[in-house]
Amino acid sequence: MVGTGIRGTSFWGKRLVEQYSDILEFVGLSDINPGRLKFGHEYIGANCPTFINFDEMLRKTNPDLVIVTTKDSTHHEFIIRALDFGCDVLTEKPLTIDEYKCQQIIDAERRSSKNLIVGFNYRWSPYATKIKELLMNNSIGKITSVDFHWYLNTYHGASYFRRWHGLRQSGGTLWVHKATHHFDLLNWWLDSDPEEVFAYGDLEYYGSNGPFKGNNCRDCKHTKECEFYWDITKDEHMMNLYVANEKHDGYIRDNCLFRDEINIYDKMSAQVKYKNNITLNYSLTTYSPYEGWRVAFNGTEGRIEGWLDIPYHKGVTIDQAEMHAKEMEQTSETEKIFEPIILHKLWKNHEVINVPFEKEGHGGGDKRLHDKIFVNPDKVDPYNRAAGIRDGAMSILIGIAARKSIESNEPIKIAELTDLQPRAKRIS
Repeated sequence: MVGTGIRGTSFWGKRLVEQYSDILEFVGLSDINPGRLKFGHEYIGANCPTFINFDEMLRKTNPDLVIVTTKDSTHHEFIIRALDFGCDVLTEKPLTIDEYKCQQIIDAERRSSKNLIVGFNYRWSPYATKIKELLMNNSIGKITSVDFHWYLNTYHGASYFRRWHGLRQSGGTLWVHKATHHFDLLNWWLDSDPEEVFAYGDLEYYGSNGPFKGNNCRDCKHTKECEFYWDITKDEHMMNLYVANEKHDGYIRDNCLFRDEINIYDKMSAQVKYKNNITLNYSLTTYSPYEGWRVAFNGTEGRIEGWLDIPYHKGVTIDQAEMHAKEMEQTSETEKIFEPIILHKLWKNHEVINVPFEKEGHGGGDKRLHDKIFVNPDKVDPYNRAAGIRDGAMSILIGIAARKSIESNEPIKIAELTDLQPRAKRIS
């Protein structure tokens, strides 16, 4: 694995060692930050050598699979070098951050005999899978349009602007880093490729819009008046993984949300036309009072509505500060709850379908994705949830097109971005 940040060390690191040591082993870990690499190696519990130099790791360990969990803007470098070396590759989402790097990855896989897997976990949650099942069964006839709205709260949403994700040159904006999850779900649910995108977006809450700013939260003079103040010193894991290793590469994990260098959007809205003529209305909000999402599918014979974590629907107060941490937990035993999906056929009363749901591990998707990759890679999946290079590309190309549409004030054709041509029926 290359990249020993929070996602690499936890989801693709420690969890694999704890759950799958009988069938796999790490043969090497690599990171440009020697301190973070050392701590990550100890935290993961892998009995393997570590390398600052990625190519040296490939030569000395000759791995079967390379897992890429580096900064988004460098994904393409390691994907291409691993494919050219003769390894299968599993990359964390997003595939990459722009159309040029995307084309380079496409070309590399074509000249390689190896495979590229993109780690989309949301597909694997039982709730998302149930929506897919209803659509596959033509429960509402031919789908004509979709409304999909995602709300990031002032804890999780703000965290992107503290990190390297707040720089478009590092993460491609949240159109790519975050929304790739959502666009992949939509492409999979609708079983079609995007054809054209028109979008609006702006930065009008975070960044230079803030009422005050400091170097970082730790030494800011506004800690008592800033509602976004986050004390990283109270998080032992973050201190060991990031703060203790700032001296090696200068990366600050608790950056100011209102620093002038932030150059991504904090409000986003897009309309997407699919090759099969379905239209999508999408929005992403990064400073919502609560964290959750809503989706609605309109069809010739009815409508499907789904949502998660909308507090008003349950009449309960959710601790927004703990929501993201709970979602990221990788516990093996979880409390089973049920979440509703509404199926409403024309001329009939609506039906409430209660779906078993697990909050931990991204709605139960994490463990199911791992099982598919490492335990049952050849098992036939009726929902076709495994994601390859085309899935990874089509998801980021919507975000890339949205970004370009905002900049040009013009609709963007997906076919003009890479040599992948949209299809009315999706293929992996």
